[in-house]
Amino acid sequence: MKRGPKASRTGTILAASAAVLAATAAYNIYRTRKVEHEHPPTGRFITVDGVRLHYLEKGEGPPVVLIHGNVVTAEDFVLSGVFDRVARNHRVIAFDRPGYGYSERPQGSLWTAIEQADLLQEAFDQLGIERPIVVGHSWGTLVAMELALGQPDAVSGLVLLGGYYQPTVRLDVPLVAPPSIPVIGDVIRYTVAPLMGAALMPLNVKAMFSPLDVPERFKREFPYGFPVRPSQIRAESQDAVTMVPGVIGMAARARDLNIPITIMAGTRDMIVDHEDHAQWFHDQLPGSVLQLVPGAGHMMHYAVPEQVVEAIENVSERATRQPALTGAVMSGA
Repeated sequence: MKRGPKASRTGTILAASAAVLAATAAYNIYRTRKVEHEHPPTGRFITVDGVRLHYLEKGEGPPVVLIHGNVVTAEDFVLSGVFDRVARNHRVIAFDRPGYGYSERPQGSLWTAIEQADLLQEAFDQLGIERPIVVGHSWGTLVAMELALGQPDAVSGLVLLGGYYQPTVRLDVPLVAPPSIPVIGDVIRYTVAPLMGAALMPLNVKAMFSPLDVPERFKREFPYGFPVRPSQIRAESQDAVTMVPGVIGMAARARDLNIPITIMAGTRDMIVDHEDHAQWFHDQLPGSVLQLVPGAGHMMHYAVPEQVVEAIENVSERATRQPALTGAVMSGA
C-alpha cells in the first residue's frame, strides 16, 4: 500500500524532529561533561543507603552543617566566605544535596525535604557528626527543619537563611515543574530545558542577589553550567514541586522544638518575601530570634557573611548552655 503525500510529510517531520532532539540531547550531554571537567569535585564522597554524596569539610571543633538552596551547590558557602569563617572555630561540613553538584539523586522518588533529611542524618552517623548546628539557606531551610523535626535530639540548633515557611502562591512552580514529570520530563531536561535555563541564568542570578550586585567572586568562580545539567534540572524541578506541600503544618510541628533557632532574611528579597515568611515564622515560634538584614536580597550570606557567622556562633553558645530536652521552645534571649 502506497503512502500518500500527507503521510510522507508527517513521517519526514517526525524523523526530522527526532533527529533535532537527538542532536540537542547529545550537545547537552557534551556540555555537561565539559563543565564537570572544568569544575571537578573539590571535596570527599560518602555512600549512604546506596546514594553517593559529595561534601566539603574543614576545621575542628563543635560541628556545623551547611545546607544550600536551589540552583547552587555546597560551593555556594565557600564563595560567600561563610565556610572558611565558620571553620576557624568549628568542624564545618557542607553537603551537595541529592542531585546537586556531585551528589546523586536516584530515580524513583521525588526526594522531598523529609527524604533528604533522612539521608543526611545517615550521613551524619557515618561521619561522626553529633548534634551539629544546622544552617540552611533558601530550600535548604526545609531540609534543616526536617532534620531537627525528625530527630530533635540530633540537632543542637538552627540558623535559617532566606527560608520559605508557609504555603503561598508560587507562579514559578508551573514553569519549572515539567522536567519532574516521568518520561516526558526526561526528554525535556535533556533537550530544551538546558538551553532555556542557560539563556535565563543571568536573569535568575541577578534576581537572587538583587538589589545588590552579583559579587565578583561569584561571577568568576560559580560554574554556571551546573544548574542546567539534565540531572540537576530534575532535582531543581522536583524541589520546586515539593516546596509548597513540604511546609504545610511545619510551623505547628516546630513549636515543640527545644533548640535555639535564629531566622535571618533580607528585607529586599525578591525570591521569598521576608514578611510572609521570616517574620511570619518568627511569630509562630516565640522563642526564635529574628534578624532582618536591611537592603539585602535573597543571598544575604554574601551581603553580610560576618553577621551570618556571628549568628551561628550565638546559636552554638546558646545550645551549649541549654540541655537537650523535648517539649518546649527555648527562649531566644
